Amino acid sequence: MGRKALSIDKVVMDLILSDDVAMKKKLAKKICAIAYKKGIYPSSIHELYMASGRGEVGGFTVPAINLRSMAYDLARAIFRVAKKNNSGAFIFEIAKSEMGYTAQAPVEYAAVILGAAIKEGYQGPVFIQADHTQANAKKFQENPAKELQALQDVIADSISAGFYNIDIDSSTLVDLSKPDIKAQQKLNYEVCAKLTQFIRRIEPKGITVSVGGEIGEVGHQNSTPEDLRAFMQGYKERLRKGLVGISKISIQTGTSHGGVVKSDGSIAEVKLDFTTLKTISGLAKKEFGLGGAVQHGASTLPEDMFHKFPENDTLEVHLATGFQNMMLDSKNFPADLKKKMYDWLNVNAAGERKEGETDEQFFYKARKKALGPFKKEIMGLPQDVRDKIAAEIEHKFDFLFKQLDSVNNRESVDKHVVLKRVIVRARKAGKEVVHDGEGAD
Repeated sequence: MGRKALSIDKVVMDLILSDDVAMKKKLAKKICAIAYKKGIYPSSIHELYMASGRGEVGGFTVPAINLRSMAYDLARAIFRVAKKNNSGAFIFEIAKSEMGYTAQAPVEYAAVILGAAIKEGYQGPVFIQADHTQANAKKFQENPAKELQALQDVIADSISAGFYNIDIDSSTLVDLSKPDIKAQQKLNYEVCAKLTQFIRRIEPKGITVSVGGEIGEVGHQNSTPEDLRAFMQGYKERLRKGLVGISKISIQTGTSHGGVVKSDGSIAEVKLDFTTLKTISGLAKKEFGLGGAVQHGASTLPEDMFHKFPENDTLEVHLATGFQNMMLDSKNFPADLKKKMYDWLNVNAAGERKEGETDEQFFYKARKKALGPFKKEIMGLPQDVRDKIAAEIEHKFDFLFKQLDSVNNRESVDKHVVLKRVIVRARKAGKEVVHDGEGAD
């Protein structure tokens, strides 16, 4: 047993530390093969969410967790928490932007998560998600076809790596200057429909990738029922007849990614509109058969808020910055390494410092950009140091799973999620990756 445990550690670390793309793909393929043999399957959460829309499951909010650093150690902690709490509905995700600044391409991220499942003896479906596959409004305005192609490339890479959950974020294209709500949402629903059709074209046989849409960009004005209806009406009109559409809708309720930082480095109090969450989630289910509404930018909220998400029918909540903060601010994180990262930011992220901004505000917002350049040094920390940091964050994971009532739902997940083994073919058709699916072993 000891030899096998050491073996998966070595394969995962070799994958993380390698700069050779071909080697990363080879090691990722090896990890995926081991995972399947162990009964671990990259899966889509689509059918569980559809069951939620029908009222067959519910009462819990699914945590979707972005692991920007120490992904192997923290994924292991999450699997331990899931096993302890009989949890099956939880998502590992990484946003399009995070893939870049954390130096975690889809092929690496998915394999690291599967490696963590192997290490912890977890079995069953593992949900890996491409968060915020986001259209850049300026680039889209300059060249829509080029920006769409860039998004399709990210989606294709993600699906081929085992991301069977894709969040499309074309809410950046919403134009609030238009007087009519449907006109405001027009580019949003058109792009979302086009990308949904692309996903359906390349998804593995036997797997319906869970696709999410978004009607309100985080940090802007709160979403309304009228926004949802306008988006869904246009989306359904644009989506090719007979195709499966989105399973959930992300909305804006008053949060911002990472929180709003005050001059002393503390996070400003957030007034989150739970009434909006409950109302739109209910409408999404009743009128459109979706699983419900999704809350972004929640990890830095006060702890006494989290129990309100399941109480207000929130389907899924996205959690990222808080765990990054816990790692970097841990008493166990080496002070000298943190100083090196901050010194690097003073040079390489100087352009992001705003006039009048304190050091605390600047470093809080910018330090995520140092995670990629210092990935090897962070993962090269002694195992006992990483274990101590992971243990601190594991307590937070456990707290959140319980607050979100995402416990004792493994049976519901197993009932609705069908396990499929996917064989990724080397052949490509244009930008499309071809897959075959097989039934569970």
